[in-house]
Amino acid sequence: MALLENVAFVFVAGLITALATGLGAIPFFLVDDVGDRWNVVLWGFASGIMVSASVFGLVFEGLAAAESPLEIVPGLVAGVVLVVVAHEIIEGYEVNPRQYAEADFRKLLLILGVLTVHSFPEGVAVGVAFADLGLQTVDSAIPIFGLTVPLLAVFMTVAISIHNVPEGVAISIPLRTLGVSEWKMVWWAVFSSLPQPIGAVVAFLFVRLAREFLPAGFGFAAGAMIYLVVSEFIPEALSIGSGLPGGGKRELVGGIAAGVAAMVPLLFV
Repeated sequence: MALLENVAFVFVAGLITALATGLGAIPFFLVDDVGDRWNVVLWGFASGIMVSASVFGLVFEGLAAAESPLEIVPGLVAGVVLVVVAHEIIEGYEVNPRQYAEADFRKLLLILGVLTVHSFPEGVAVGVAFADLGLQTVDSAIPIFGLTVPLLAVFMTVAISIHNVPEGVAISIPLRTLGVSEWKMVWWAVFSSLPQPIGAVVAFLFVRLAREFLPAGFGFAAGAMIYLVVSEFIPEALSIGSGLPGGGKRELVGGIAAGVAAMVPLLFV
């Protein structure tokens, strides 16, 4: 029964990250467009948060759980490989948000499959961070609904949620050009991240039932997150900011710095 409660809690945490993607559509209730400058800053902010959470959270936790630092290396490599393979699959089945509004059932299944590959690493990071959920032996934790919740899990849930906001903006922009209503944009933004709670539960169960793989699990999540930042977030930000003075690099660096500054103090509470 306790395991079932923990799984439900992790699923809800993953669902929160998915719902946060819908926040990316909220600005379109107020304005017709989101400026490139703010879009770049948002991607930079998300990148700074993700790298901070990965290095100072996941990697540090992995090293603390390992008898040797080498134990997290296979996980780091596997995390990078997962993202590389995901990129290859996604490139073969390119999904444009413009297709969402007119998708039939079969196309929805294809889109969901591609999004599962894309969103799974984020869900894994959340699930691994919850590895010590409900255990009294965890060092840094806070009580939530009667459960002992690791602070790392709280920070990772917040980090993924913040990361999902600019993704929601990116999904909403082409939908806006199609005249899709604001509430439908919210739905499609959330839909794009629905695989995350599933990935969170799968990762949680794996590291919870196979504790000897916990260091590698932390490494896996960290490797995937860091590589995602390098291969997706930063290139996306620079692509959006290509028309800005200096190519948007100033906004990107400022956003990254703000993300690191916001996250690092929390990780050492």
